[in-house]
Amino acid sequence: MAKNNLAKYSVLVVDDERNTREGLGRALRNDYKVHLAENADAAIAALESNQIDVMLSDVRMPGMDGLELLKDVRRRYPDVVCIMLTAYGSVETAVDAMKLGAVDFLTKPVNLDHLDMIVAKAIRQRNLESENVSLKLQLDSKYGMENIIGGSPAMERLFDTIRQAAPTQATVLIQGASGTGKELVAQAIHRLSKRSGGPFVAVHCAALSASLLESELFGHEKGAFTGAVGQRRGRFELADGGTLFLDEVSEIDQSVQIKLLRVLEERKFERVGGTETLEVDIRIVAATNRNLRHYVDEGKFREDLFYRLDVVRIEMPPLRERGNDIVVLCDRFMREFAEANGRGVHRIDPAAMELLQAYSWPGNVRELRNTIEKMVVLSHGETLSVNDVPENIRSEVAGGADNHVGFSEAPAAVPVLLGGQIPKIETFAETEKRKILFALQAAGGNKTKAAEALGISRRTLHRRLKEWSEEGGGEGGD
Repeated sequence: MAKNNLAKYSVLVVDDERNTREGLGRALRNDYKVHLAENADAAIAALESNQIDVMLSDVRMPGMDGLELLKDVRRRYPDVVCIMLTAYGSVETAVDAMKLGAVDFLTKPVNLDHLDMIVAKAIRQRNLESENVSLKLQLDSKYGMENIIGGSPAMERLFDTIRQAAPTQATVLIQGASGTGKELVAQAIHRLSKRSGGPFVAVHCAALSASLLESELFGHEKGAFTGAVGQRRGRFELADGGTLFLDEVSEIDQSVQIKLLRVLEERKFERVGGTETLEVDIRIVAATNRNLRHYVDEGKFREDLFYRLDVVRIEMPPLRERGNDIVVLCDRFMREFAEANGRGVHRIDPAAMELLQAYSWPGNVRELRNTIEKMVVLSHGETLSVNDVPENIRSEVAGGADNHVGFSEAPAAVPVLLGGQIPKIETFAETEKRKILFALQAAGGNKTKAAEALGISRRTLHRRLKEWSEEGGGEGGD
């Protein structure tokens, strides 16, 4: 860093010895904007009224000493670079200062050339760290949700909510069916937050009994229960400074809910079998595949805890409501599993894709991912065809229109021919046409509603109607 670029930086010199304070000020004034303070109180006043980049502070001062000042400055002004000075240098004092956040430790009398080099180096390091943080925030803003795929209106609304909630300290409750990607959203919130440098700790609450979950969350002391052969830190401690993700929070036993409520209110707790009160700095993100409000009404979940969790709510859209996201997801998963398994698959036949789009996906993205993996692994060529689509999906699509919610009546059954003859088996194309025309009738001719009921895109519906219209099949109105 060139000397002429340093003049814009401010250095605060804190020392109760006047000669030392003013001597250091004169040495630094040619290159920096200098402020002088005779004690910790004056230093804090200077920090409150000026933009300070570097603080040089004596360790031994009357009143608040230098280490206490260092601790306070690092807490209140984390961007200020701190360098400690003392005539009583020792390894122990240097270690204490470094632990509290000092970047360097110098003994008196100070070598002024060395001081100039240390200050310039500290500013360069501070600027580099600041640039790295800025770059990380920019990258996270752009790529923090790279694992969440989708461009449908429902997903765009989800992305907007994540971007708004992530930078705050608010507790987040994610609700959605199994397989919709709740943990991916929790991870995105963490990566886009100011806590991204801290840990992301996940706990799957439904997998543990009440006693085990309590120990898992809060930790335990040696001898707290049979098998507790040593002290163990819980997930709350492990997540200190970061984010704790409580998955399937609705399944937490009420005895543990009471303790969880206290942590949310006070950020304090004790390990199981312990008496020491521990304090943590964490953000809670909780998720459930249940309607937590209904659980409260049924007496299965504490109302006060519900309100503590339900600060920002994110509703995960089911896959069937995400339109053409299915096409994007299929392509992503196909490429992923083709590469992982050394398969030459690189496309999905349009007919197979229409089958996948028409399916209801009760298991959501997780089921789609597993289906594509199965199709890729068992494929026989470069293209995934209708024959590669699992039989259960083909069967549901072929006969599922009868069961769509909102259909006023079932289509007429295929008649049995006189003389016991076997009737002509309906082809897939004929089944598809029957389903679509019936859906249109049930929707009063509204193509958008019919497409939603069928689980296909409006564009696919239009294309089919156009083909049949040319054959005399009719379209129906909007």
